[in-house]
Amino acid sequence: MMATVPAHWLLKSEPDVFGYADLVRVGTEPWNGVRNYLARNHLRAMKVGDRALFYHSNAKPTGIAGVAKIVRAAYTDDLQFDSESVYHDSRSDPQEPRWSMVDVAPLLAFPEVLTLAQVRELPEWESSPLTQKGTRLSVFPVTPLQFRAALKAAGVKLARK
Repeated sequence: MMATVPAHWLLKSEPDVFGYADLVRVGTEPWNGVRNYLARNHLRAMKVGDRALFYHSNAKPTGIAGVAKIVRAAYTDDLQFDSESVYHDSRSDPQEPRWSMVDVAPLLAFPEVLTLAQVRELPEWESSPLTQKGTRLSVFPVTPLQFRAALKAAGVKLARK
């Protein structure tokens, strides 16, 4: 039986809200609050063991801060039912929830943030939503070539597991 190759993703977060250092500190965290249907569908496609580049948006500098791993596949994002939460969705039905989340854990911190400017220099990233103008999606797939190029540009290696 062949082993399943992990898929690769990019997850965006503002570091002043929740950054890679916070993920390292807490160990495991639900990736919740995603309120875009395409991004939600990407969350629902994630499998345990998948790898995700952790991207700091609205930061100085913006860029990839490290690698996380998916440790729990998609499940119901409970914040949609919390009327006190900024992620509350009064139209979501508990019998058919609209929104999902996954749990992530840190895998590898980059020595320095791989800046968006540096990512734009990588030919593998030319067609990525990250480098396209007007694309604001917070969760999207990354090709294996893009993933490896980011690791190489950051000067890190990921142990095979």
